[in-house]
Amino acid sequence: MIRNTRTKRASLASALIAAGAMVLSTVPAQAAETTGVTATTIKLGISSPKTGSAGLVYGKLPGAMKAYFDYINDNGGVNGRKITLVARDDKYTPTLAATQTTNLVLNDKVFALVGALGTATHSKAYTAAALSKNNVPDLFVNTGFSGFANKAKYPTAFMVLPSYAMEAKIMAKFIKDNPTLAPQASFLIAQDDEFGIDGVGGFKSAGHTFTAPPTLYPQGGLSAALAEGALTKLSVVPGKPILVLFGTTDSTATILKAAEKLSLTTKFTFIAGSVGGDANTLLALGVKSTTIDGILAASFFPDAKDSTDEYVKQFSAINTKYNKGVTFDNIVLQGMNSAMLTVQALRAAGKNLTRTGLMSAIDAKGSTFASAGLVPLNYSATSRVGYNGYYFGQLNAKGELKPFGGKVSLYTTDSTSGAVTASTYVRKSIPKNGIPTN
Repeated sequence: MIRNTRTKRASLASALIAAGAMVLSTVPAQAAETTGVTATTIKLGISSPKTGSAGLVYGKLPGAMKAYFDYINDNGGVNGRKITLVARDDKYTPTLAATQTTNLVLNDKVFALVGALGTATHSKAYTAAALSKNNVPDLFVNTGFSGFANKAKYPTAFMVLPSYAMEAKIMAKFIKDNPTLAPQASFLIAQDDEFGIDGVGGFKSAGHTFTAPPTLYPQGGLSAALAEGALTKLSVVPGKPILVLFGTTDSTATILKAAEKLSLTTKFTFIAGSVGGDANTLLALGVKSTTIDGILAASFFPDAKDSTDEYVKQFSAINTKYNKGVTFDNIVLQGMNSAMLTVQALRAAGKNLTRTGLMSAIDAKGSTFASAGLVPLNYSATSRVGYNGYYFGQLNAKGELKPFGGKVSLYTTDSTSGAVTASTYVRKSIPKNGIPTN
């Protein structure tokens, strides 16, 4: 009897220990699912450049997102919860981005990340902060690197920008179909990283062959001397060669100012990528308005100066009230648009908010979200691709992007070998007063 009692007690103790171990092993996972969420708040985080040279271009993003969230908070929030946004400055450097993203996850304990910016920066940050292991939603990443759509490698990430490969393929189609461009020699100046590699691959996939090998430069490493040397070398080519600028806005500005110095602004037909073709930023960086006049640029958004566009009009009004002193431009438009997508995602996830539920909601309903984009969103159970197309416009001296040929001609494609096709997509109207009710 004594032996049996001891055996039973030992068995009971073992069972209790095992049960306790199970509880301890499951509690952290359960807690992680709702980290950053209370009955009245949702805490989000963003790592992006607010200072440094890239901060001059992209520093408005966090403020634009916060302004929209503040507007939503003043109008009831999301299912009774108000959104707070913790913004950390990574100066557009991979090492600091890794540190700041880790801080957002471990120290600030955000529920999800939103709007992280940069290819090299965020790819390093994603790994360093163990976003996959921690199941942290990584919403609407501000980079066109097609690799972020790889769900196996980045299982919690959602792209928002069309990929650089898509952009290059559509550029190639645009050049081929334009009788004034197709006969001309063409050249490419691009960043020597995932950005440029994606672009080079896209042009190759589209069958476009440049007249000479691309001029590549390291991220942040395009000096005035290098830009002047490249332009001088290419200026001997007869005709009016096409020069595709596939880099950030500060790099585009460096090339255009070099063209000004060398009196070569009319020698080339400049085609700026969507990242580097923001006219307001180019003007702020010292490029002359006469130089900008006539530059071709790709976009998937309405122009931020188009006050007739309903999204521009609403976001501009929100910016005036909640982001005082900040000029409304394409960067602010982009930030507010991502914030609107975030609100719709949070609403779609329901009142019992979890990280897994949020990501599942975007997979299921993200393609139906209202947005300022003029091309479709492509979220689904098998796709983390955001927008998938572009139209081409021409900048004028005021920095306004006017549709090339007088009307918006949309083209969509994928990041691999799919065809570039004309699109008849018509976006949804903006929700009343810019407040989603999905």
